[in-house]
Amino acid sequence: MFLSPVKIMVIVAVVLLLLGPDKLPEVAHRLGSSWRALKRLQERVETEVRDAIPDLPSTGDIARIVRSPINLLNQLSDNVDAKEAAEVKKNAPPVATETVAPLITPPSRPVARTENSTLPPDPSLN
Repeated sequence: MFLSPVKIMVIVAVVLLLLGPDKLPEVAHRLGSSWRALKRLQERVETEVRDAIPDLPSTGDIARIVRSPINLLNQLSDNVDAKEAAEVKKNAPPVATETVAPLITPPSRPVARTENSTLPPDPSLN
């Protein structure tokens, strides 16, 4: 919610009319000192809370979370998915890395068959 320059001018004019030029500096001084005291109180409370809860996200992170809670839920979901994947990987049985010899060993050199070959015919080819 932003105020346009015209609205600010109207507010200043109304305050000037209500307070008058002689009381305006005094009221502005009180408002400024009150604002500073409020800021100091906020900083003190934030420091005490951070001392009590060290893992608390920063104030900017909390503001982002409040503005968009869906992003927080997505991040939490991603963290849970990553932890579950790591747990599954940790509990998975080890994968065998040894090589298994083939059941049928190929011949070292191919045997050439010709019509006049003295080898008996292979019965499985019929």
